[in-house]
Amino acid sequence: MLLETIKEDVRTARTKDPAATGFITVALLYSGVHAVWGHRIANRLWTSGFRFSARFLSQFVRFLTGVEIHPAAEIGRRLFIDHGAGVVIGETAEIGDDVLLYHGVTLGGDSMRREKRHPTLEDGVTVGANATLLGDITVGEAASVGAGSVVVDDVAPNTTVVGVPAEPVDNANRSRRTTSR
Repeated sequence: MLLETIKEDVRTARTKDPAATGFITVALLYSGVHAVWGHRIANRLWTSGFRFSARFLSQFVRFLTGVEIHPAAEIGRRLFIDHGAGVVIGETAEIGDDVLLYHGVTLGGDSMRREKRHPTLEDGVTVGANATLLGDITVGEAASVGAGSVVVDDVAPNTTVVGVPAEPVDNANRSRRTTSR
């Protein structure tokens, strides 16, 4: 099971990153992949009641990779964190399968209470570099968040949002504007 998960994570990186040239390169040199592996161990410790050990491991992984994932966060299969540096995933965040996060992404809280206070990303979501998603919001399946955006409201499935605050864009009009230049 563990070996299959490792292989799946490496395959995911090679699929989502054209610079990922081989299994050994990804397995040894991709900090985002290492952060996900570290989180899986820390999460198992957390759910088994070893909370201090889980937090200690997550902070050690943060030191090594530049990616901070709270051990209580729930992440699905085939999460790929491209470039890794500066990613923060809060305690009550939930991430579905086949999610792609770029560097500098924050899945942050907006409350000091012990409640669901971090975003939920459904399957197939892509979040661009340096985007900030705050609070108990849901980003729907196959949605995209543009680089540098600040998201404080739910995002519908199959929608692209950009800006501060993030708002949906009309992909049809956007592609016409880009091709007419």
